[in-house]
Amino acid sequence: MKTNQLIIIAVITVMFAACGAGSKKSNDMEKRTQVKIETTMGDIVVELYNETPKHRDNFIKLAKEGMYDSTLFHRVIRQFMIQAGDPESKNAADTAHLGSGDVGYTIPAEFVPKFFHKKGALAAARMGDDVNPNRESSGCQFYIVTGRKFREAQLLDMEASRNEQRVESIFNDLARQHMKEIYKMRKENDNEGLLELQDTLEAKARELFKQEEPFKFTPQQIAAYTTIGGAPHLDGEYTIFGEVTEGMETVEKIEAAKTGRADRPVMDIRILKASIVE
Repeated sequence: MKTNQLIIIAVITVMFAACGAGSKKSNDMEKRTQVKIETTMGDIVVELYNETPKHRDNFIKLAKEGMYDSTLFHRVIRQFMIQAGDPESKNAADTAHLGSGDVGYTIPAEFVPKFFHKKGALAAARMGDDVNPNRESSGCQFYIVTGRKFREAQLLDMEASRNEQRVESIFNDLARQHMKEIYKMRKENDNEGLLELQDTLEAKARELFKQEEPFKFTPQQIAAYTTIGGAPHLDGEYTIFGEVTEGMETVEKIEAAKTGRADRPVMDIRILKASIVE
């Protein structure tokens, strides 16, 4: 009997050891890479999300290559965000218009619903939907959200507005399919026909919208936006791939800088070095 007890204890010990080893391995796999961004106004440490691997790996690659070193925070908007990463800003004249520089490629969008534009979020800049319908990210430019706080009622109004914009987008897609018919009615001054078609397409747009999942803020988003703040109108529009873990006071100092044309700081604020935290 005593021997059996020893065997059972040994088995349990091995099981616990195995579970412990598995947990450690899992934790190691989940470990997030941190990047230290040294600036002329202080240091910022960002943590990169493993759930957005293309953006994570690209940011690490560019940091290791020194691409961000000497670039400017070229666009700063109070209660919104600070933007950097334009390679053309390294030796830019004071009057240069910045923000269009790139590294010759874009990154496919990686939208992860649980990540949103709370204060301190790290996200990728991109070109507008009209030339970039797939919302692919810039290969190098990024921004850090500062934002502001919102009341819950404001967020509900924003939800309604976003959903109405979606209906309008569906309506415009349908209208493009009837352009010949619309041009013909306009040419013939058939206002009654135009109004009838408009009503028909609007009704169809709303029916199609009902088949989609409407935009709605999660309880987590509402909690964050009403307490620490952020930029909720950007959710679902830009890829968020990390967040600030240290140096938010530096971000706030940069945000407070005096700006001139195109929201560029009057006094250059430069990234001295971006390096991986080992």
